Amino acid sequence: MIAVVLAAAALLQAPPHLVLTGVGRWAMFADAASITREGDGARMRAFQVAETDFTAGGQAYWGGWSWWRFDCAAGTADRLDFASVAVGGQEGPAMPIDNRPQPLARGGDAAELAAVACATEPPRAADAVTVEAAVTLGRAHLAD
Repeated sequence: MIAVVLAAAALLQAPPHLVLTGVGRWAMFADAASITREGDGARMRAFQVAETDFTAGGQAYWGGWSWWRFDCAAGTADRLDFASVAVGGQEGPAMPIDNRPQPLARGGDAAELAAVACATEPPRAADAVTVEAAVTLGRAHLAD
């Protein structure tokens, strides 16, 4: 158990390797540095960037982090939580998301993230290595 906690802490301290996976309502980034294999699946953190001037409850936000679990063999995804990131980088507490794993929908955010998490080849070069850089890049794509 201690080894699991230490491994999780090390992942959170490692600089992100953010790969842009898609742009729709959000700009989605897979954090390839956080990928861990679990049997036929993988677990990975992702960052979603909100459009410029996105607010909720009077607070401005850059977006948020989520942990995802993918069953690569079965083609399912399970979003485990969400932690908002306010403008300036303050990360909110992670709120669990209690859903069943869902089938990957072609072209959907989960499928695009799973393509990185489940890949047999190492991820391509990072599009961003900081949250700030991901916000800048993501918002540029959202504005297009």
